Amino acid sequence: MTTPVIDDRSLTASDRCDSCGAQAYLRVTLNSGSELLFCAHHARAHHDKLQQVALRIHDETDRVR
Repeated sequence: MTTPVIDDRSLTASDRCDSCGAQAYLRVTLNSGSELLFCAHHARAHHDKLQQVALRIHDETDRVR
């Protein structure tokens, strides 16, 4: 089982969700080195699965107002 760790590269307004194109607040790095970006909505919707497959997770969803 892999425990996700925090990634310190901040997300910007130009980072967009891979699911819907909204501003991304979550970056997931997979074991392959690929990254996925998610808005807060899709981060919540896929939380359980992302925890299972992520090498690293950078979560800025607390910035959502």
